[in-house]
Amino acid sequence: MELDLQNPLTCYNEDLQYDVVTSLFSNESDHMPCLLSFESSDLRLSIRRRALSLISHAKLSYDLDPFLVYLSVNYVDRFLSKQEILEKRPWIAHILVLAGLSLAAKMTNSDLSISLSHLQREEGFEFDAHSVHRMETILLAALQWRMRSITPFSFLQYFLSLFKIEDSSLAQCLKHRASDIIFSVQHEFKLLEYKPSIIAASALLCSIQDLAPLTFSSSKAAISSCDYVNKVTTI
Repeated sequence: MELDLQNPLTCYNEDLQYDVVTSLFSNESDHMPCLLSFESSDLRLSIRRRALSLISHAKLSYDLDPFLVYLSVNYVDRFLSKQEILEKRPWIAHILVLAGLSLAAKMTNSDLSISLSHLQREEGFEFDAHSVHRMETILLAALQWRMRSITPFSFLQYFLSLFKIEDSSLAQCLKHRASDIIFSVQHEFKLLEYKPSIIAASALLCSIQDLAPLTFSSSKAAISSCDYVNKVTTI
């Protein structure tokens, strides 16, 4: 059975859920960019800024699904942290964005063909289908075909289950609020050094602080006592 990494704990088989949670925590580092690569290359930082600007423009202009956008940024960050770029070429960010969005669309079963065509015309860069496909292949190779990215969203339901919230409507509100927080901070470069699980836990604690402050202490204690959470990391 193929699991939805945005909501991987939707099944009711307790043993399977345990295996999925263990796998998520064990493998999340494989889906993170290497921060040191960016620190040693101003060129890659410049490309990242331009690429994320283009993706943000596409999201607002064509009302793209937020999770699709999140995946594409994850692909861009991981690619730039692994791929050495020696020459400053203005079109690199554009074709990287097209490939990242295209692959994210395939992973979420979305159709972006018209939106990507419009985006190219607006930005004054047009690549033929062969060039975009070739960039997709390069991106896939750099990411070792790990396209079903483990993101903070993969951990929200698990951490919520630790809170023992009986009010299902409150739990849903907390999850939505945490999701909004995660989407809003994705562009922050500093966050690239934190594991997806830590970002998820922090976003949920922020949502608890906003929506159910009286339960903040117990919620933080529940996350801190979790065997999977790195106790050295401050939440």
